[in-house]
Amino acid sequence: MPPVRRTARGTAKAASADAATRGQATTPASPPPKPASPPPKPASPPSKPGAAKRRAGGTRAPAAAATRDTAAPPEAAVRSAVPPSFVAKDLAPTSAGAFPMWSIDPTRLLSLQNEYATRLQDLWSGFLKPEGAPPALGDKRFSAPEWTKQTPFAWSAALYLLNADFLQRMADSVDADAKTRERIRFFTQQWVDALSPSNFLPTNPEAQQLLLDSNGDSLRHGIENLLADIGKGHISMTDESAFEVGRNVGTSKGAVVFRNDVIELIQYSPSTPTVGTRPLLLVPPFINKYYILDLQPENSFVAHAVSRGHTVFLVSWINAQPEHGKLTWDDYIERGIVEAIHRVQTISRSDTINALGFCVGGTILATGLAALAARGEKPVASLTLMTTLLDFEEPGVLGVFIDPAQVGWREQTLGDGGLMTGQELATTFSFLRPNDLVWNYVVANYLKGKAPPAFDLLYWNSDGTNLPGPLYCWYLRHMYLQNELRVPNALTCMGEKIDLRRIDVPTYIFGAREDHIVPWRAAYGSTQLLSNRLRFALGASGHIAGAINPASKNKRSYWIGESLPASPDAWLAGAVEHPGSWWNDWAAWLEAFKGPEQPAPARLGDAANPPLEPAPGRYVKMKAKPATGTAGTVPQP
Repeated sequence: MPPVRRTARGTAKAASADAATRGQATTPASPPPKPASPPPKPASPPSKPGAAKRRAGGTRAPAAAATRDTAAPPEAAVRSAVPPSFVAKDLAPTSAGAFPMWSIDPTRLLSLQNEYATRLQDLWSGFLKPEGAPPALGDKRFSAPEWTKQTPFAWSAALYLLNADFLQRMADSVDADAKTRERIRFFTQQWVDALSPSNFLPTNPEAQQLLLDSNGDSLRHGIENLLADIGKGHISMTDESAFEVGRNVGTSKGAVVFRNDVIELIQYSPSTPTVGTRPLLLVPPFINKYYILDLQPENSFVAHAVSRGHTVFLVSWINAQPEHGKLTWDDYIERGIVEAIHRVQTISRSDTINALGFCVGGTILATGLAALAARGEKPVASLTLMTTLLDFEEPGVLGVFIDPAQVGWREQTLGDGGLMTGQELATTFSFLRPNDLVWNYVVANYLKGKAPPAFDLLYWNSDGTNLPGPLYCWYLRHMYLQNELRVPNALTCMGEKIDLRRIDVPTYIFGAREDHIVPWRAAYGSTQLLSNRLRFALGASGHIAGAINPASKNKRSYWIGESLPASPDAWLAGAVEHPGSWWNDWAAWLEAFKGPEQPAPARLGDAANPPLEPAPGRYVKMKAKPATGTAGTVPQP
């Protein structure tokens, strides 16, 4: 998504801090918009040596459009409340006609400045003491003994932490509309994280000591790692040569029983003598690859479901290549979701199936089911939504990249065809957690010259997927920007008006308490949009660790509430915490919809849908960035 080109410039007093919103590391997928200038930068302490209109894939009913533009307060009203020096002025209107404005309460600002001056004076006094102990840093980036053995580096890190804390607290003090506040916080954090002294060789004593101890080998290896990553187009997080899909990740036994230009449909081999008559279809997100649900045997969601006597099918999405660049949201529903459902019904000889959607897989699954319901089809007996957004009112940190200008620019460049590359998407998601997923590896790989260790989860995280431009643009506009899925009959997909209430089946909804991509309160919002018997479970941890919490390890916990009030916080207040994995609760819930037991099938597929090749199939092995001369090719069995 494009940068925000028309935002408040801020005042002269805020100019010194304006760089904190413009100099942060950016993400190619959605080059960060430039928010209104953050508040004034703290004074530097004394220095001392060592320191498009075409919207493919669906249409919108104009009269039912749901928009979320927040009206900014009149500029004059703001000016009358605070001194002019604390108000963003000289504002240029955005494409939506709104004037983003911000201010800081002068009393709050003065309090922060006084606190900063006191802490700076204390720090400076300690620095001037001839035999003063180095300051306590309390940050893992500065935990190596080299940071405290050499006094100038310790004080440099302490000064950085003081300034970082001050800038972040100033960003938290901004009075503005919700999106402007979130953007100021986000980009202040990006700037602060990027400027850590640990990120640069001249200010990182640990990397310097390693350079001396290795006689320069660490620097040589770091340069080699950097050049290799430039060739790959991304920062290496793991030893990518240590893994291969189908060999040591994504190894559950099964076969591809159907393939078209959008999906492969995998049927997994049973592991129990009998299975239920009603099969289970898993729909993973088309962003990233499906084998997060089948990473290793001990943490495989696929294997868990198979072990409970379900006949499991799974959608493996195409990793879009240039020839797929015109596929739309409707194509992914019609030739992906609907085709998979009908094939599973045919193979299993069951009129109804159970279906589960994970993340955006749940969003597109629910959209497809609503379209089928409008046609009079009710193919599912139960639905599971795992960390899924149906109401995009609170889209998490990704919301900082969404506004009319951003979406319009993407529509102009990709709306008629093209690819949103996996590299751009991966970079965007990495900068949502920059210290963990960017700077940590910059320091380890390049400054210290270390080879990244083998880690299957990070291998999956680096195995990106391309998206067709029309699909991507439609998703951004109608879901994130205009939030129309929650509005009955506001969207038209596959020629049908979409009303989620028509799905009307028992539904299990899961959210993760620390999820920054699908905030759990937003996931809970699905309970207010769907009908029939609903159950909401809240798991500990984040988007991936919360969802993929194998029952066999019995770690973490989850919450269950018997009633579903409108407020998620009211639900949490009455919910009961249970130890272990939510998988057990879900499996017990799904048991009622499995159907009567029957002997496990001796063969996979059927006469019309014979096995084409063993799982994991071809599509999951396609790379987002193919080797030169292989663009658009599909791996052969």
